[in-house]
Amino acid sequence: MIRLEHVSFRYEEMEMRFDAQFPTASFTAVIGPSGGGKSTLLNLIAGFEVPENGRVLIDETDVTTLPPDQRPVSMIFQDNNVFAHLDLWQNVALGIAPSLRLDATQKARVDAALAEVGLAALAHRKPGEVSGGERQRVAVARALVRDRPVLLLDEPFAALGPALRRDMLDLVKTMSQARHLTTVMVTHQPEDALAAASHTAYLETGRIVALRPTAELFAAKDLPGLRAYLGD
Repeated sequence: MIRLEHVSFRYEEMEMRFDAQFPTASFTAVIGPSGGGKSTLLNLIAGFEVPENGRVLIDETDVTTLPPDQRPVSMIFQDNNVFAHLDLWQNVALGIAPSLRLDATQKARVDAALAEVGLAALAHRKPGEVSGGERQRVAVARALVRDRPVLLLDEPFAALGPALRRDMLDLVKTMSQARHLTTVMVTHQPEDALAAASHTAYLETGRIVALRPTAELFAAKDLPGLRAYLGD
């Protein structure tokens, strides 16, 4: 479970305030206008930003002041963060050990993660030799080997076409369910939320206006900002 208690953070002229709870093993999409604070919300959970006030708790542990590497969190970004000079296997292995010095058990975990995302046959190719979708699969595999209970995704598939984006969503959803991960995904595509998320949060001007089961949120008539955002 992720809980934000009276969390405040200021970015330029906007003051953000977050009170929210993401249940254990839920998959929550975060939608809303650009500049509203969606990425900041993820960064506060991951530890890339520190709140001015309030607390961030993960499984009842206060992680507010912990650096990112000490939090039980993996994060996948839009640019996939692969290193061009390393092959796909090595890029995934970085999730376990930045030194790339792995024992036999750890090497087996890398092999298993690559197989799970369909990249076993491409393990020793460089990122420049594979497609954009395959590079994003590397990022997913790296999250797998980290074996953390919280998975954050910041518009990870925005650059992919509709069919490939749906394939990646299905992969992440299956992975999250199999491992009982608490997953929070920022997206600008309402269809992504409807396809993958058990819950969806609508966020604007630094506030979570509503956090409800996905179908219920998209059917809501009491959220004029959401209706305007969706173009209804």
